[in-house]
Amino acid sequence: MIELLKKTASEQSKALKNKEISAVELTKAALDRINDLDEKLGAFNSLTENTALETAKKVDDKIAKGEELPLLAGIPLALKDNMNLVGSKTTASSKILENFVSPFNATVTEKLLNNLVPIVGKANLDEFAMGSSNENSAFKKVHNPWDLNKVPGGSSGGSAASVSSCEATLALGSDTGGSIRLPASFCGIVGMKPTYGRVSRYGLIAFASSLDQIGPFARSVEDAANLLEVIAGHDPKDSTSLNMPVEHYADFLKNDIKGKKVGIIKELMGDGNSPEVAKAVENAIETYKKLGCEVKEISLKHIKYSIGIYYILATAECSSNLARFDGVRYGYRTPDAKNLMEMYTKTRAEGFGPEVKRRIMLGTYALSAGYYDAYYKKAQQMRALVTQDFVNAFNEVDVLISPTCPNSAFELGAKASDPLAMYLTDIATIGCNLAGIPGISVPAGFDNSGMPIGLQILAPQFEEGRLFNFAYQFEQANDFWTKIANI
Repeated sequence: MIELLKKTASEQSKALKNKEISAVELTKAALDRINDLDEKLGAFNSLTENTALETAKKVDDKIAKGEELPLLAGIPLALKDNMNLVGSKTTASSKILENFVSPFNATVTEKLLNNLVPIVGKANLDEFAMGSSNENSAFKKVHNPWDLNKVPGGSSGGSAASVSSCEATLALGSDTGGSIRLPASFCGIVGMKPTYGRVSRYGLIAFASSLDQIGPFARSVEDAANLLEVIAGHDPKDSTSLNMPVEHYADFLKNDIKGKKVGIIKELMGDGNSPEVAKAVENAIETYKKLGCEVKEISLKHIKYSIGIYYILATAECSSNLARFDGVRYGYRTPDAKNLMEMYTKTRAEGFGPEVKRRIMLGTYALSAGYYDAYYKKAQQMRALVTQDFVNAFNEVDVLISPTCPNSAFELGAKASDPLAMYLTDIATIGCNLAGIPGISVPAGFDNSGMPIGLQILAPQFEEGRLFNFAYQFEQANDFWTKIANI
């Protein structure tokens, strides 16, 4: 059964349609794998076995009747534990929401259930999606399936680790500054952040509302394209949702890219990259040249400010969004407060972890009287310049490429005491969120110790089809994506 779990979603779909296996058997196999592995991996906060098996049974009933199956029906999926699923705990890996049970479905969850995708469990994450290593969860750390002593990347580390270890075939994550692409890079899989507004955020626990975006994890570009098709679309419940038709993204994969222009982001190719990462990107450039692309260097002159811009805007929005967790309406409440003010302060002091507190304080400071213009307003102005840099770049080239991260996965605890070093791991991914454009990380090689390296590809707003096209052509020209962690 493990051999079937190692197959892509497309291959599993064929096996289901050919009646080589039932959806219930496939779902049970995924749940068994989680039960076998997860004590050492830590990828899941909770399992949703009943929901998954009920969904799988509906798939088998459809197959028995000879009915057409929806896209990805019967394929086991892990849902990041900051997205609501009725009747399941949605904790955001925080003590403050440890016992919160979802009263409604997120829009993406609704779409998955309508497509008969079995949701096997809620994947661990950095608390409230704040972190780059998945060491900030209030419950347990997530380990990298390629080396259990290393981080899987964050904040969607549980989602990435579950797909990389074949506990689930697909997963959803959320990406605020690289939280899908970074773990995809560290875990050797495909991770994609759509255009801002392409996927509804209704039912996603907000971190930074102008940056958050839900996206797919998969072991192939084709699977990621199909999963985006399932979850994308306009949602009247989300005021930032784009009212645009959903394309059949898989139709773009095999388009010829000969003669197309690939831009290399000059500022992300410097000395900060490890030699192995630099070599992997050089090899990627050669691959695109062999595919007939014209490659040129592109300068994004304001991208170097992106970390500073991000950590003002994201923390300001987090300070505002997390004000609702006060012990009054839902979530944890301190048991020993003498008055209302003490109840607020103790609840938040006991319920939030150190990284969340750090970001709330940074954001509250940036928004405070006398500092708003100096910090928040200035950061918004700089964000506009970063966005314009991307617009200008895409007037010259079809896509941009860079390393997803300057390094491969690091040891657990290596950067835990140095927040700034941790923040710098997102240097290549943050610009994509600031500009609201789509980005993807695809496997691009391995370092000397066998840890995966990711290549980041970026496209203009609304050009997911183009992004998947370039990613697929690169993927098929190499065999990096076919390698699976031996765990």
